[in-house]
Amino acid sequence: MKKRQFLKNSSFLVGANWVLPMISCDSPYKKQQGPVRTNWAGNVTYSTQRLEEPEQEGVLLSAVKQQEKIKVLGTRHSFNGIADSQLRQLSLEKLDPNIQLSADGKTVSVNGAVQYGVLAKILQQQGFALHNLASLPHISVAGACATGTHGSGDQNGNLSTAVTAMEMIKSNGEIRLFSEDSNPEELKASVVHLGALGVVTRMRLRIQPTYTVRQFVYENLPLQQLNAQFDTVFSSGYSVSLFTDWEGEKVNQLWIKKKGQGIGQEDAMPENFLGASLAQDHLHPIKEISPINCTAQMGLAGAWHERLPHFKMDFTPSSGEELQSEYFVPRSQAVAAINAIYSMGNEIYPFLLISEIRSIKKDELWLSPAYGRDSIAIHFTWKPDWENVRKLLPKIEAQLKPFQVRPHWGKLFTLDQKYLNEQYERMDDFVGLMKEMDPSGKFVNVFLQKNLLSKT
Repeated sequence: MKKRQFLKNSSFLVGANWVLPMISCDSPYKKQQGPVRTNWAGNVTYSTQRLEEPEQEGVLLSAVKQQEKIKVLGTRHSFNGIADSQLRQLSLEKLDPNIQLSADGKTVSVNGAVQYGVLAKILQQQGFALHNLASLPHISVAGACATGTHGSGDQNGNLSTAVTAMEMIKSNGEIRLFSEDSNPEELKASVVHLGALGVVTRMRLRIQPTYTVRQFVYENLPLQQLNAQFDTVFSSGYSVSLFTDWEGEKVNQLWIKKKGQGIGQEDAMPENFLGASLAQDHLHPIKEISPINCTAQMGLAGAWHERLPHFKMDFTPSSGEELQSEYFVPRSQAVAAINAIYSMGNEIYPFLLISEIRSIKKDELWLSPAYGRDSIAIHFTWKPDWENVRKLLPKIEAQLKPFQVRPHWGKLFTLDQKYLNEQYERMDDFVGLMKEMDPSGKFVNVFLQKNLLSKT
């Protein structure tokens, strides 16, 4: 089916109902009474119908301490079983957000269940900002940091690099504090934790004075120019994204987000940039879809939180009729990796909605996909066709393995534990920390067992 015809038939435009193939999380336990829950995309049905929703911290502590098995459920934007539990899930959404600015204006502390969109508006009202945001603003702070979620920008680390302290409930009910002030190495070990160490109750994030951003979109960047001028492309803005369907020798769209320089000091953008043409109207990453829910482009200045995400804060999608995968490669090998995927364009295109390519600054967080290396992330937003996507992923991963690829922990991938262990030099140390924090395996689920603990 051609992409244009798919879009006409899909709920992106007309609200048709897709029946998504459920990626069931196998469970030996009998299903409990209560509502069946799925993730945001509808491709994962959780293995338990039991959900704890404490409204007070004391009740939360008891819930964690007393349960044999439990997993935190955030905004359900992961596409695999990372948040699944066979016995019981835990939501912190009903706890007080308790957003507190530090006296010196350098940090903000929050309940980890707070969504970035909510936090961003409050920070903006007080004259502050975060260094970056992901494409969607509707994800929780704790969940995004736990999985190494990111935005883009050569000088921007992923969202978890803003964490300066974190409170976590251990499996025995004790609260442990990780802080760059008192135990910086332990903080690096635990920020990207995949839900394996405990339940995050509070997080402290580094902030800065508010700033404005202008967003420009260029169309049809020649692949030859990307290959030859890769650093020029990605250094052209504070945050840069490429959107492609891997068809032909071009990149469909180049999104450049430029940080404000002050009134009267803004740089003019050329009509042509490396062979790409400046868009004459607002665009959705998939050109056939209306841009009404996208953040403003055309160089219109706006507050950081109204431009860094691709989609508006007030647009909250109730479901995402899509599947997602994402792979990180070292920036030094990105051109070769991207061209390897272009060689598969004819195989990928029939099942793809769009791909996004972004840059992430390296960090020192043990399980971050950008650990130790400046990275380029290659993201795939798939049509909801798991049968065919499942066949494609191993082929894509085979193309990217020569470049030491690492997957996004919250997306769909098929790389095995042995390979993953080879890509993270601190993996064994992290597993040791898991056993210290959770000796009974209270937070271990099928996802963790398969990807961190199984020896294959």
